[in-house]
Amino acid sequence: MVYIPKNPLILVDGSSYLFRAYHSPPHLTNSRGEATGAIYGVINMLKSLVRQYNPSHMAVVFDAKGPTFRNEMYSEYKANRPPMPDDLRSQIEPIHQIVRAMGLRLLCISGVEADDVIGTLARQASLAGRHTLISTGDKDMAQLVDGHVTLINTMTNTLLDPESVVSKFGVGPEAIIDYLALMGDKVDNIPGLPGVGEKTASALLQGLGSIDNIYQHLDKVTELNFRGAKTMAAKLAEHRQQLELSYQLATIKTDVELNCQLDDLAIEPADRQQLAELYKLCEFKRWLSEILQDNPAQTSSAGELTPAAELLEPAAVPPTLDRSQYQTILEQQEFEILLEAIDKAELTAFDTETTSLDYMQAELVGMSFAVAPGQAWYLPLAHDYVGAPEQLDRDEVLAALKPWLQDKNKAKVGQNLKYDSSVLARYDIALQGICFDTMLESYVFNSVASRHDMDSLALKYLGHSNISFEDIAGKGAKQLTFNQIALEQAAPYAAEDADVTLQLHLKLWPQLSAEPGLKKILTDIEVPLLTVLSKIERNGVLIDSTVLAQQSQQLAERIDELEKQAYEQAGQTFNMASPKQLQEILFNQMGLPVLKKTPGGTPSTAEDVLAELALEYEFPKLITEHRGLSKLKSTYTDKLPKVINPTTGRVHTSYHQAIAATGRLSSTEPNLQNIPIRSEEGRRIRQAFIAPTGKKILAIDYSQIELRIMAHLSGDKALLDAFAKGLDVHKATAAEVFGVTLDEVSSEQRRQAKAVNFGLIYGMSAFGLAKQLGISRSDAQSYVNRYFERFPGVLRYMDDTRKQAHELGYVETLFGRRLYLPDINARNMGRQKGAERAAINAPMQGTAADIIKMAMIKVDSWLDSQPTSEVKMIMQVHDELVFEVPASDLQRVQTELVAVMETAASLKVPLLAEAGSGDNWDQAH
Repeated sequence: MVYIPKNPLILVDGSSYLFRAYHSPPHLTNSRGEATGAIYGVINMLKSLVRQYNPSHMAVVFDAKGPTFRNEMYSEYKANRPPMPDDLRSQIEPIHQIVRAMGLRLLCISGVEADDVIGTLARQASLAGRHTLISTGDKDMAQLVDGHVTLINTMTNTLLDPESVVSKFGVGPEAIIDYLALMGDKVDNIPGLPGVGEKTASALLQGLGSIDNIYQHLDKVTELNFRGAKTMAAKLAEHRQQLELSYQLATIKTDVELNCQLDDLAIEPADRQQLAELYKLCEFKRWLSEILQDNPAQTSSAGELTPAAELLEPAAVPPTLDRSQYQTILEQQEFEILLEAIDKAELTAFDTETTSLDYMQAELVGMSFAVAPGQAWYLPLAHDYVGAPEQLDRDEVLAALKPWLQDKNKAKVGQNLKYDSSVLARYDIALQGICFDTMLESYVFNSVASRHDMDSLALKYLGHSNISFEDIAGKGAKQLTFNQIALEQAAPYAAEDADVTLQLHLKLWPQLSAEPGLKKILTDIEVPLLTVLSKIERNGVLIDSTVLAQQSQQLAERIDELEKQAYEQAGQTFNMASPKQLQEILFNQMGLPVLKKTPGGTPSTAEDVLAELALEYEFPKLITEHRGLSKLKSTYTDKLPKVINPTTGRVHTSYHQAIAATGRLSSTEPNLQNIPIRSEEGRRIRQAFIAPTGKKILAIDYSQIELRIMAHLSGDKALLDAFAKGLDVHKATAAEVFGVTLDEVSSEQRRQAKAVNFGLIYGMSAFGLAKQLGISRSDAQSYVNRYFERFPGVLRYMDDTRKQAHELGYVETLFGRRLYLPDINARNMGRQKGAERAAINAPMQGTAADIIKMAMIKVDSWLDSQPTSEVKMIMQVHDELVFEVPASDLQRVQTELVAVMETAASLKVPLLAEAGSGDNWDQAH
């Protein structure tokens, strides 16, 4: 085991860090589309070093711009290296700024490389008897290793001392320059000796000691035991001058003139304000939070923290919010003051504290309110830990608050008020007067700028780090529920939630108000929808667990059968879920073509890769089917019965408004939106979604809504005519593209036209279309060209949309929802092309999302107008709404709801809603 003395001098090869971080995931960008992955990687590695070794002296060394003495020595040195990518170059200066702000010494010396600066400092430290730890991934640095110098590779956390160098390279540190010179280096364009690799270089040096000694005993080279030894002497003699040059190029200088001494490398106190600004620009949420924490740093077990190590602890920075005026209400008189304050307030921020995130089981523990920045109350109602103070009676408090909570004229703002609405509904309170929701304000303002939880928003918009729930409740299995948390910790946390919510609104609303389109999306769609979604969630869906149990058994049998077939074809048993074992079988044993590689450079076994291989090979087809069935079993047939609510006997999902960038809703716990409809197994799962006795399942979905939106947005005459005449649009497209009459269109031509129609919506290229249809790329391009000739409005729309995206950085839906594209002007062309494809699709998918949301609001209003109706809206799945309807009233309800949905929005083409009904969801859709 390599021993590192306490408090070593740490020298970091910043240039090595830079390239390694750039090529390793995560490949991050901020909301402005600026690359930040290398910044994150470099700083993360520096933080890790500080955390592990707690040094007092440290330097980060980067290559300076311009040529070095090696270029003068050999003009071809590093000539083969490609230019630095633009999106890496742009990250260098921010890295330098952060390193300096951390209090670390940064060195860039012209005329030499980072290796030479590090070598010089390491030599000085060794002469002074001080131990040095060099952090690098560069094998050249092994020549610097001695009794005082150790290398660390932070990517693998491996250490190299003199013994480890011998184990790794076959020679000691004193022979590393000879070793490097013999091998040469293709990356740096060091010529070396032709035909010599690692084994030959090691054998030569192990046999004769050094290049000088080899030339003194050329006659002994033939006696060495390695392949090619017989001709090696002649080769050495022929290329002696080249080998001597390689030796000079590989030698790290240790006598560079520096403008600093070792004592100058002491770590300085960090500039926390500068770090906070830089982390905010890069959008490094966790690090920004650490900087803004208001708890003083603690000492470590190793002793006092160094200035840099303090960065790893919460920073002693005052909070940006004043918590001194927060009040905890325990007396009736205080409660009456609160009632008066919220009754008079123009707007009140409101939040609930509960025992669970499950809105169907959460018990109300307390409520918080804020009417002005810094003026907030916490009203505890059910803290029941030992020694908890007496609190006001919950039932009496709710009775007193109910008129205010249900008053449409008492304006309220919250963060994710859908949850609070659902919790209050359990206490027979219908929360009204919801005017604003900060989660939705942030989401509508810019859906991709950040996450939209309160902690992220407080950091982004207020520069404030909230008290975290884990700070007061702990972590893991021993985490307390809110009723178990002492009021001394619970009250500031809860009051801060209301205060932060109000201040976020005051920050976001003026910006939204300045954009009429965004303001309308918030006030007319998103905020009204949250109440509708709360109702749908609480309605829940009825599941037949017996049907699912039978399906689980059948799936298990088929999965077992697939495993046996796969083992037989592979000739061995293996872990079907192991990418590594699959790689070995697919690509090494079976020799299947490698279609894509992982970021680590190994052959990919991702779903899309296996699906493509499955078109030609049986084994990946088995794996693909096995994966699909295993996912259905674990996600649905096994899980759904376990999440049936014991009180209602139903499954209650959660719909999320602030996740998908395009405005689409998503569903979790469980996800009811991804149950396959095209596979037999998926449809059978839908058979378990049943109607209660006396009712039917009614499903209504929009027909070809995104194509209709494409027709509206593009204004293409041929497309508009096809929809206006009620034609089969795919057949009409085929007739135009293939130049035949509608009656002459074959099923294969319709299939190809459908692929083109939907492919264009999703920005598919001719290459992608060729793969999907199994035709040549030239044939696919011919289809696309003919399509655009017949539908020029579509091409014009796509070109205009791309142009707008590049100019503005966003595109918009028909109703004004703004969809930002951070990568649209990225220097990386792959990311830019991806953003262009998203720009084409986003207005259509986003408009479709807006329409279904508007339909849900109109449908809910219609349901409210039916005083005796037992109709329930129970699910939303993309372009479809699902209802439970009394069988006796089915025909009337179906007719009226179809009409409501078809009039949810007005387009240049008819909106067509198609309905189906049955005893279960599969029959209805």
